[in-house]
Amino acid sequence: MIVEPGPLLAAIDSPDDLKKLAPEQLVQLSTELREFIIDSVSIYGGHFGASLGVVELTVAMHYVFNTPYDQLVWDVGHQAYGHKILTGRRDKFPTNRRYHGMSGFPKRSESEYDAFGVGHSSTSIGAALGMAVASDYKGEKDRQHIAVIGDGAMTAGMAFEALNHAGVANSNLLVILNDNCMSIDPNVGALKEYLTDITTSRTYNKVRDELWNVLGKLSKFGPNPQHIARKVEAAMKATLLKQSNLFEALKFRYFGPVDGHDVQHLVTILNDLKTIPGPKILHCVTVKGKGYALAEKDQTLWHAPGLFDKITGEIYKKTPDKPQPPKYQDVFGHTMVELAEANPKVMGVTPAMPSGSSLNIMMAAMPDRAFDVGIAEQHAVTFSAGLATQGLVPFCNIYSSFMQRGYDQVVHDVALQNLHVVFCLDRAGFAGADGPTHHGCYDLAYMRCIPNIVVSAPMNEQELRNLMYTATLPENAGPFSIRYPRGEGVMPQWRTPLQRIAIGTGRVVREGEEGGVAILSIGHIGNYAVKATETLRAEGLDAGHYDMRFCKPLDEEMLRDIARRYRAIVTVEDGCLPGGFGSAVLEFLTDHGFHLPVRRLGIPDRVVEHGTQDELYKECGFDAAGIAAAVREMSGKLATDALATVLR
Repeated sequence: MIVEPGPLLAAIDSPDDLKKLAPEQLVQLSTELREFIIDSVSIYGGHFGASLGVVELTVAMHYVFNTPYDQLVWDVGHQAYGHKILTGRRDKFPTNRRYHGMSGFPKRSESEYDAFGVGHSSTSIGAALGMAVASDYKGEKDRQHIAVIGDGAMTAGMAFEALNHAGVANSNLLVILNDNCMSIDPNVGALKEYLTDITTSRTYNKVRDELWNVLGKLSKFGPNPQHIARKVEAAMKATLLKQSNLFEALKFRYFGPVDGHDVQHLVTILNDLKTIPGPKILHCVTVKGKGYALAEKDQTLWHAPGLFDKITGEIYKKTPDKPQPPKYQDVFGHTMVELAEANPKVMGVTPAMPSGSSLNIMMAAMPDRAFDVGIAEQHAVTFSAGLATQGLVPFCNIYSSFMQRGYDQVVHDVALQNLHVVFCLDRAGFAGADGPTHHGCYDLAYMRCIPNIVVSAPMNEQELRNLMYTATLPENAGPFSIRYPRGEGVMPQWRTPLQRIAIGTGRVVREGEEGGVAILSIGHIGNYAVKATETLRAEGLDAGHYDMRFCKPLDEEMLRDIARRYRAIVTVEDGCLPGGFGSAVLEFLTDHGFHLPVRRLGIPDRVVEHGTQDELYKECGFDAAGIAAAVREMSGKLATDALATVLR
């Protein structure tokens, strides 16, 4: 199905075309752009509410600023669909987030209008500041630098670090705060309350408007009235809001709050701000999901709803004729409640992903024992470490890709002190359509090199539950990492009794023919190895299969038995090959004097783009067919070597 743009939008292939419109036409263009996004996402899928909330802001920025010379940096990028559509990618939009299609996030290699590649939060201010300083150095005094950041992303320390630097750098930087009280889930913390106080103070807004009305009448007499009015407004903010302005304390000129859905007013304001040098912040109040009533009402559900009927609002779901396996995240969420009910020391922590991780299940059942700390992975880790020093057992749930942002804290605050923190790394391995910014490629490698930590991955839901239970036991009172993928498991009947797993032990899935090939897998990808062995068995190849469960410590006894029984090994992991599980196996074999060929399958040492998980497994050669092919190749080589030995 082809989505047809409205007449104004159909004529826009670049911001130059946008600038040909009269200001009064921008309202109609915004309506057409919003409808195009609604129509497209309902049919093709993708992120939804965030882009609807910044339609007018997007139109205004590209109308006012000279992009791409003026550099526009989006934070996270969920909200950049309108930006992409207005910058020459309207006709490519149906390929958004599809294999070999357009990225769901701004990406420098995709368009000159994407000034900075994003996907993780809170990077926009620092990146735009770097660009601004570079422009100063190169003498490009007329160049504008704009960072668009949501109030959710503002909760990360990195955003405050950049604000702190920008305030003294005095470069030409405009930060636009898109304030909708949301990230994916509702925002939390003192900053959210501070911004709400500003936006809802009727007295402040009324007096401010009156002040600037007077200023407009006085401006013909020169700049002094403006200078006086700014001082009066600053004093007014401190008095009426009973607090100083946070941003002005950081030496930013603060403007707002303004209606982020009044496109003509935004154009006027942005034109004015272009002439004001130095760091400044424009506070725009918006509604996530604006223009689609259901998305405005339930902003978390409609962050990325999948395919839906735009008329009825029905989100299309599979209707299986038999029980389906649950998502791993839901197994985690329900098991957390089960563990916490049995053990009063168990706590839950997540950085702004309660629904994405399913910790919201525990937050509803035990609100005093589960914490959303905002988009602040570093804090989430150290906060968990603090809980652990007091004898509690925090489960710190962070997406594998986002765990990279808290890595120093894992090393310094948890591992060096050998604290009992359990890291549950969701979305490990290929994350699918979100692409390389969200792939959890590296955690097996970056965790296993840290002292004191246990590094594990379950092959199914039962093993996830058992590993979580095992991680709570007093004899395992140290750092413990459990990684699992995005999506469904393999066990419709997954509520199995909790059982202890001995640390560093694997399990035999299938004993293969002695002298043949053994497959060693870790994590959910082992289920693909099961399919591979079934295919091979039908061909007469009886390969062994071992679910190792632990990348650190390895099951050394099992590895010794495998090295003696088989003549070749294939390792399989949904993680990076350099330094990962396969590397750990090679290190063990080399250190203990075993000399047999090993073929490692996993994520190669390159950036892998977006696509479904199965598409990416196939591309990288470790889907069921790829595993079977590797075993055939190894078996063929063994047979050739054996024949050569006989002939000699």
